[in-house]
Amino acid sequence: MVNGMDAVIKVERLEKTVNLADGGRLTILQDISFSVAPAETVAIVGASGSGKSTLLGLLAGLDVPTSGQVSVQGKDLSILSEDARAQVRGAYIGFVFQSFQLLPALTALENVMMPLELAGREQARDIARQCLVRVGLEQRLSHYPKHLSGGEQQRVALARAFATSPSLLLADEPTGNLDSDTGHQIIELMFELNRETRTTMILVTHDESLAARCGRSIRLRAGHLDT
Repeated sequence: MVNGMDAVIKVERLEKTVNLADGGRLTILQDISFSVAPAETVAIVGASGSGKSTLLGLLAGLDVPTSGQVSVQGKDLSILSEDARAQVRGAYIGFVFQSFQLLPALTALENVMMPLELAGREQARDIARQCLVRVGLEQRLSHYPKHLSGGEQQRVALARAFATSPSLLLADEPTGNLDSDTGHQIIELMFELNRETRTTMILVTHDESLAARCGRSIRLRAGHLDT
């Protein structure tokens, strides 16, 4: 177990339940505790419906737990307002999604610039350009998402995620919408960027070969840690 003082993210006795229409309650996650160290790579795995996506949303502060605590860089997300959680995300967290989540009205360069500008970073255009060059898209800076292949869109998403030098990268099925060869290329690029930046990386995946690339796996079974 990582020392809590050194952890980038710390989860303590996390529980998430929801109210049902019939008056009952559904427990999605129960008694989840773990810590993740700086530069560590962790896969969250488990069958569909095991609670993986719910857990990722709680780690990102996109949702709040019914009980328990999620701390990112020592900040307890469960006691923060929605706006304050958004500030934590902007300061410390990068995201990569299965569906890319690029803004269609923005070029590749503008998509990568956006989080930099929101964070008030100087020279956002230059930083974004460097990030896109790093992922091999120097010839696609002015292209809109609809003119990019799936693999190219995910490269833009990777550049955007790493552009702000986040302490923590959260990825939700990052190769789920890609063919096998393209997915393999994206995986290699993700781990290259991780080694270069030493960003802590947590991946939700069904892909056991991707999970095996991580330093360790957290396996969920019906909302519990499967130990």
